Amino acid sequence: MTDTVHLALALDRAGWHPAAWRDPSATPHDLTSPRYWRDLLQTADRARIVLATIEDALALTDRFERVAAPGAGDPAGSDDADGLRRDRVRGRLDAVLVASYAAPVTQRIGLVPTVTTSHPEPFHVATGIQTLDFASRGRAGVRLVAGTSAAERANFGRRTGGPDGLPASGRVEDDPALLAAFREAGEVAEVLGRLWDSWEDDAIVRDAATGRFLDVDKVHGARFDGEFFSVEGASIVPRSPQGRPLITVLAHQTVPYRLAAEHADLVFVTPHSAAGATGILAELDQASAELRGDRERLRVFADLVVLIEETPAAARDAATRLDDLAGEPFASDARYVVGTPQTVVDEIRALAAAGVDGVRLRPARQPRDVVAIAERVVPLLDALGGLSRDDRVSLRGRVGLTRPASRHTRERVTS
Repeated sequence: MTDTVHLALALDRAGWHPAAWRDPSATPHDLTSPRYWRDLLQTADRARIVLATIEDALALTDRFERVAAPGAGDPAGSDDADGLRRDRVRGRLDAVLVASYAAPVTQRIGLVPTVTTSHPEPFHVATGIQTLDFASRGRAGVRLVAGTSAAERANFGRRTGGPDGLPASGRVEDDPALLAAFREAGEVAEVLGRLWDSWEDDAIVRDAATGRFLDVDKVHGARFDGEFFSVEGASIVPRSPQGRPLITVLAHQTVPYRLAAEHADLVFVTPHSAAGATGILAELDQASAELRGDRERLRVFADLVVLIEETPAAARDAATRLDDLAGEPFASDARYVVGTPQTVVDEIRALAAAGVDGVRLRPARQPRDVVAIAERVVPLLDALGGLSRDDRVSLRGRVGLTRPASRHTRERVTS
């Protein structure tokens, strides 16, 4: 096999199946413990997983989840007085802080927390991810999520309107509120880049003899005035090890594809077949040709939800048990693969042959499927020559991206 890919993980509480916390292998009492997240990320780190994204949200409900009216009930009779299904995992730890905790206890894995773009200030996001880049010695990234839900807006109280799921057509471009949310996400990405570039690499002098700590001519304001944000000053954090930590997004259709092409370093996509991946890559190439300019090629990772057992029958039985516990069949935006380690490897190889740079696996159950990925899928894929072996230290380097110079350094060199 000549097509090699990076493997990534997407970690979310007890796993991506909503009943994963009830699996016999689950540890629901540990979901908010540092040990739980340390063990997951160290397991992935030892397996040479290139990066792990950590899910997050700004409300107790999942994104765009429809909350039942109080007392309305659901088929399982599990609604509480606030309309929340009590048979789902509620609550989570802050993803940026989890990544910061994991930074000194991992060695190589990229740490990519999720950040919703509509409420946190870009300045705070920029400094938090820069600090993570220092703490991890160059392994930080961020996954930007455009838009917000009604529950999230209610928690902040600053916005009276916004998107609440896809319109009936299923197309982002048919909802002005969603379109605005994606424009805002693009501005957030632009401001992050400007703040990360605001200190040149050699801005700190540290000359004790002369009393000159800083070369003030090499610290620059962001000077951004957009539709949603106006940011004038420089970051409070000096330029971090990667220069610019990795910006990633998840994209399903044209508008988010264009957001990724213009602003991201890496995009996660959700093809349901290798042929589907080919079509997505073609659309991303077209958007990049229009919007990306001279930036490095956009890296593309395809998502798979995976439930792994040693035999096909055992995997089907496990999936059926979880669906029975959930009271409904599992549904996902990404392809759901239920089978053996070989089944998962075959899916990965097909996507690699279609041309993606990597595959992000979403474990249906944590830690069970994380362990299966690390101990069974990775060695099998590696033995077939399908696993990328880039051993560079930084996350940018491991996915084949260079360390960019600050825009201000580039401007001085070319002027």
